[in-house]
Amino acid sequence: MDKKYNILFLCTENSGRSILAEIVANTFGKEKFYGYSAGSNPRTMINPVVKELATELGYDISKLYSKSWDEFAKKNSPKMDIIITLCDSAAAEACPAWPGHPSTCHWGFQDPSRVKNTNNKEMKKAYLNILNGLERRFSLLLNLPIHELDSVSLNHKLKEIHLANE
Repeated sequence: MDKKYNILFLCTENSGRSILAEIVANTFGKEKFYGYSAGSNPRTMINPVVKELATELGYDISKLYSKSWDEFAKKNSPKMDIIITLCDSAAAEACPAWPGHPSTCHWGFQDPSRVKNTNNKEMKKAYLNILNGLERRFSLLLNLPIHELDSVSLNHKLKEIHLANE
């Protein structure tokens, strides 16, 4: 069996987009990836629409919780191979020093919780758009020969995946 890669998705609050990315990694990429998510300023709860989508995908929502990115910068934490920021504010923050020097990239998605005058139906549509975007990017990531790429090449490929899906 090939190596499974640890991938960490970051957003400031770790309540929506990064949680969806964790779900995508652990659902669609479970043969190749272990997905994690975290935030610089995590909320105390997961967005209810994201929980609803997780349930619809058959994902065990008891595994989901909002957590600080500090959990993944500790010595005894899983060593990350790839770290992807999903919100512009997290991408602009000074991240912790990650053990093992993982490949990093920014796959920006607009924050649905900042859209004004949204009802639950509109919010779900916004999160479905993010979910679809994550699935497209992840399908390209799954096809990369990661084990053959050095970190510079992998960073370049991760950026190409994002640019191809903007």
